[in-house]
Amino acid sequence: MNITLEFQYLKDLIEYRLDTYFNKDNTTILPTIPESDDWKLAIPDMFKKESLSVEEKVVLLLTLCPHVYSNLLDTIIQDKLSSTGDFPQLGGVRGKNFRGFLPTGETALFLLAGDDIEKRKEIQNIFTADHFFSKHHILWLDESPNEEPRMSGKIVISQEYVELLVLGKVNKPAFTLRFPAQIIETEMEWDDLVLSRETHQQIKELQIWITHGSTLLKDWGMYKKLKPGYRALFHGPPGTGKTLTASLLGKYTGKDVYKIDLSMIVSKFIGETEKNLANLFAKAEKTENILFFDEADALFGKRTNVRDAHDKYANQEVSYLLQRIENYKGLVILASNFKSNIDDAFVRRFQSIVHFQLPKTAERLIIWKKAFPSKVRLHQDVDLPGIAQRYELSGAEIMNIVQYACLCALEAGQKTIRQSYIVNGIQREYQKSGRVMR
Repeated sequence: MNITLEFQYLKDLIEYRLDTYFNKDNTTILPTIPESDDWKLAIPDMFKKESLSVEEKVVLLLTLCPHVYSNLLDTIIQDKLSSTGDFPQLGGVRGKNFRGFLPTGETALFLLAGDDIEKRKEIQNIFTADHFFSKHHILWLDESPNEEPRMSGKIVISQEYVELLVLGKVNKPAFTLRFPAQIIETEMEWDDLVLSRETHQQIKELQIWITHGSTLLKDWGMYKKLKPGYRALFHGPPGTGKTLTASLLGKYTGKDVYKIDLSMIVSKFIGETEKNLANLFAKAEKTENILFFDEADALFGKRTNVRDAHDKYANQEVSYLLQRIENYKGLVILASNFKSNIDDAFVRRFQSIVHFQLPKTAERLIIWKKAFPSKVRLHQDVDLPGIAQRYELSGAEIMNIVQYACLCALEAGQKTIRQSYIVNGIQREYQKSGRVMR
């Protein structure tokens, strides 16, 4: 098998440990790990700055090996143990779909410490919560079943770091049960967004943070005084531009905006919501992109008085979510129709609270004028100033009406929009919301 320099070292190390274990008189020399600069893997700068020890590098290679050379570990082990049978000291498990050898904590202990108790303690520290690997969710020990020894757990490496190390980049996460979020984009521009001057200014502040927040925290040293990330609440009636604003922030700052599907996050089963949130943030934290929780009341609503076990765990979900959001290094946007629906614990921690009001008459007129396509003309009976004055509508409702009016014109074989088309469209929007048109 033609393998790269770093995995050839791992192969030599495993063979050396097995040879010396079964033959105490073995004179084979312990192999020397090659310099990281000579590895074929794409080593991220954060790894280089951390100056990983030899032991940490071995654990990284060991965990990554099944993802790069799926049968390498099996080939080595079967060749060396063909005459000895089972060898539990080596650890390892088989996966559900992947039937090859998957290393466990015991595998790392055998390779790096053998029977040396003090050395084994040192290696176990690599899998503690305060280690570099765990803090950055790079690799960790899976929980061992039925209270079995902790080091019998499988060593798991984040798929994002597999991609980063092997491909040199992280692919955008796909919409799955483990990551119930999808990218939202827009073809519109800032000029297409009609908001009040105050709201525009607050959105500008968010854009400034996305652009310069990293400089403020890292280069200016404010990471010691400020929490990472930024949290904003968008509140206001439906159709006032909350989702569009989030999309435009991403478009103009080079960030992906992930709209979270809360129906796949919230679960009636105790502990499942926290588990779903953990999966979501574990993937999102690799990119520091924008997370957009629409209709956030379902998850971020006010905590209740504890009347039963369900209330107790619902409140725990809110507390857990608060903790995860405060540790997220990117921008988190919560959108709600009513600010009063959001738990006070969240509201206190927002750096920005942006109110999206229904557009006033002058703003509605601008939206009406911008809304119609350039290929149509307005009939002389169309009175846009009068329509803007008379009918209180959101931007989204106006767009629905314009779509209806354009379809009416197409059905009539015309490129002219008549007043009646618009009025009929307004009546349809009023009926949808239970309002009476006057």
